[in-house]
Amino acid sequence: MNKSVRVRYAPSPTGEPHVGNIRTALFNWLFARHSGGTFIVRIEDTDVVRKVEGALEAILDSLRWLGLDWDEGPVLSLSKEPGVGGAYGPYIQTERKELYQVIAQRLLETGYAYKCYCSPDRLAEMRAEQRRKKQPPRYDRRCRDLDEEERAKREASGIVPVIRFKTPLAGETSFYDLIRGQITVQNSTLDDLVLLKSDGYPTYHLAVVTDDHFMEITHILRADEWLPSTPRHVLMYQALGWEPPLFAHLPMILGPDRSKLSKRHGATSVTWYREHGYLPEAMVNFLALLGWSLDDHTELLSREELIRNFSLERIGKTGAIFSLDKLLWMNGVYIRSLSPEDLMERVMPSLDKWLAPEVKRPLDKGYVRQIIPLIQERLKTLDEIADLTKFFFLDEVTYEYAHPEEAARVKEGEPYPDFDKFRYTFPIPKDMTPGSTLRGLEVARQRLDEVGEWNTESLEGVLRPLAAELGLKTGQFFGLLRVATTGRTAAPPLFQTIAVLGRERCLRRIEAALKKLDEQNTNEGGQK
Repeated sequence: MNKSVRVRYAPSPTGEPHVGNIRTALFNWLFARHSGGTFIVRIEDTDVVRKVEGALEAILDSLRWLGLDWDEGPVLSLSKEPGVGGAYGPYIQTERKELYQVIAQRLLETGYAYKCYCSPDRLAEMRAEQRRKKQPPRYDRRCRDLDEEERAKREASGIVPVIRFKTPLAGETSFYDLIRGQITVQNSTLDDLVLLKSDGYPTYHLAVVTDDHFMEITHILRADEWLPSTPRHVLMYQALGWEPPLFAHLPMILGPDRSKLSKRHGATSVTWYREHGYLPEAMVNFLALLGWSLDDHTELLSREELIRNFSLERIGKTGAIFSLDKLLWMNGVYIRSLSPEDLMERVMPSLDKWLAPEVKRPLDKGYVRQIIPLIQERLKTLDEIADLTKFFFLDEVTYEYAHPEEAARVKEGEPYPDFDKFRYTFPIPKDMTPGSTLRGLEVARQRLDEVGEWNTESLEGVLRPLAAELGLKTGQFFGLLRVATTGRTAAPPLFQTIAVLGRERCLRRIEAALKKLDEQNTNEGGQK
């Protein structure tokens, strides 16, 4: 085939954009961009019963989020993006209804199709009987060879027929799959599929063959679940005298247990990953490796590298495992590669969404920019930003993250009924007494109050030698200060954190910790 590559992504607006469906779009897009061809978006919406409101917008938004621009596609009121429209439109199947009816009529006239008058009740009884006999469910061809008199009777009764393809009863059909090689099936195993329904709308089979021909599609890259339909489509191409495109059926995406990916394995909608802090760069990289690989060790590939190296020869035949752990790792790598300014812009929506309502809005971008370098290495998703940094924004801190027993429960995913205890009591550091804890904070407050220039270097110069002066281990003293100023035992580097929090906020929090400790000692009759 010497034609310029033309490939299409043809989603049905019947639900959220599934990761497998978007993986198909990505492979088509990469193939088009690698070959200098054309990437087309076509909406297959003839299944009007299953159409879901908002699904089309979600699909197109996912493509835009991932940067999968299309060269031809539907012109919609919801989208005036550059590159929509084209010379082969319309690109929405319900707007091509008359064309499918013309093609179905052509197949009738040339003897490759016939009208079927069987009622839904009769078809249901036929399938039930086939199940009882453990036969494969298929149409029994009752209407295939009706004579003119019998057809006339059915027409006179007012039955609106469907149109079925007249599949050859003998022989075989072969085609070459660019991934799986030569495939041959016996025609006797194929049924007479419906081409045009009684409501005048085409089935998938008639519409896809018609559209691929008239849109001059050169290569069909689609999921391997469509492999059984391909012999039927090849027969339709032959009946119409059309040259079929080249076929490449992509490997199935599997869950970790090697069963077909489903919701029981976790989220399957690309929209969910977008809304929960995954980067489009990471998602593109991850999806590209679900069935395709550069070699046996390279895992991180930029968009440009994917385009440059993509080829159908590198697509595997076996199912690809969707590993959420791998995606999470990859997302963290991409987050760490961002500039602080870029990451700051990307986390702003998550901070605005997840920080407590009492945090003043709009958030100060300059302040957020100071925080970013302190937590960037720890982020795996953008949505983690709010929990990791909320103590930077709140006036008061609580200590629910500072108690060892609470931390152990959280790690094991267990509920903690003593939440108020963890929230409202100041934890005494290991190997310290209430008295030494109080003294350490009192002296630290005094020295910090005397610091001249409030920056990382000055703070470290004051606090590091103070641990030895108090007779405390560095880890003990710094841990004490970390809990008092952040409410946590694990937080970003101490001196940088204190510098960003600022003098007033830090001193106020240490004062609150001292008050809390004093109350605890009084209530417990302890020694101050």
